[in-house]
Amino acid sequence: MTITRFLSILLATAGIATACTPGSTRQLTDGDRRIIADSIRKIVVATYDLQRPGAVDRMMALYPTSDPVYSTSSGQVSTTRAELQRQIETFWKYVGSNMRDPRWEWTSMHIDVVAPDAAVVTASYRVPHLTPRNNPHVIAGAWTAVFVNRGGRWVVIQEHLSDVPAELSAPAPRDSSQHSGH
Repeated sequence: MTITRFLSILLATAGIATACTPGSTRQLTDGDRRIIADSIRKIVVATYDLQRPGAVDRMMALYPTSDPVYSTSSGQVSTTRAELQRQIETFWKYVGSNMRDPRWEWTSMHIDVVAPDAAVVTASYRVPHLTPRNNPHVIAGAWTAVFVNRGGRWVVIQEHLSDVPAELSAPAPRDSSQHSGH
């Protein structure tokens, strides 16, 4: 093997290795962006499917198992997984568990894939449901989350949630044919 051939192989191998390392500057194609965005969208939609049991566990699965995890909501900042879990459990205990027939509706979702292993989601949502007294009610808000791919799994490392004030989130009309009698 000639030295020129050897150097060509060495440079090609180094180029491939560099392109495949985390945080590389490899250019994403539109197809790459679409695949990553679709993957994250599916994860988010499945997580917030309130017709399935285990909402708190599904929500916590969005976050890495180690700290830090930055979350801002209701004017408070949490920096650890344990703090975030307490906030989600408290929300579910006092709000989520009182919602009858809730439906999580994503009213918009924008996913900006910024690198092969990072994306930002900015979305708005509403959750029409019935109160324990069968009155229509809606909670709604906006969510911005920074996702990273850790070990082949997309997780949220930073997020900000803002609630729509109750007076601005009108109850959705409920079609009685949608009730399954739960």
